[in-house]
Amino acid sequence: MSLTNRRLTFLNKFIQSPGQVGSITPSSIYLTKKMFDHVAWDEVDAIVELGAGTGVFTNYIFEHMADATTAVIIEKDAQMRQALQETYPSFYFGSDAAGMASLLKKLHTPQVDCIISGLPFANFSPQLRSEIMSVVLECLKPDGVFIAFQYSLQMKNMLKEHFNRVAINFEMRNVPPAFVYTCFGKKEE
Repeated sequence: MSLTNRRLTFLNKFIQSPGQVGSITPSSIYLTKKMFDHVAWDEVDAIVELGAGTGVFTNYIFEHMADATTAVIIEKDAQMRQALQETYPSFYFGSDAAGMASLLKKLHTPQVDCIISGLPFANFSPQLRSEIMSVVLECLKPDGVFIAFQYSLQMKNMLKEHFNRVAINFEMRNVPPAFVYTCFGKKEE
């Protein structure tokens, strides 16, 4: 999918369902690079992307992961998911972030090294936010990394409750500018 088509698809999906998409345009290359700054690709056996959209992060994963890495892509929108499945046939796909644990168990990969999220948590109810975070914690290895971008600092306290260290960076060169949360080491419950 060309960059223009990607942008038009994203804008169309935003107009149809702004609460699910969260932005009028896909993430910039600057935000994409910042999202993956702390990913040690040689240590990633399995990675999950939540809210893949038109596949900006998916493509970055494809270009940087090792051949033996398992990549699981979660995208709710059927049209965008289908386009990604056609482009990345070696990846595994699901439609529901809250159902990630059962999908990973079917793949015999109950926990992963890294979870990347493009989900618009600010648009979700507190209950859905909590539900997704519980699944993230269940599916992430104890020393795994959870990386999410948001357009506000709303998630800061919730993430600090669950992770030993949360690094926050800001990317101005994105529309709109975004905060990148990189979360290291799950706290023991």
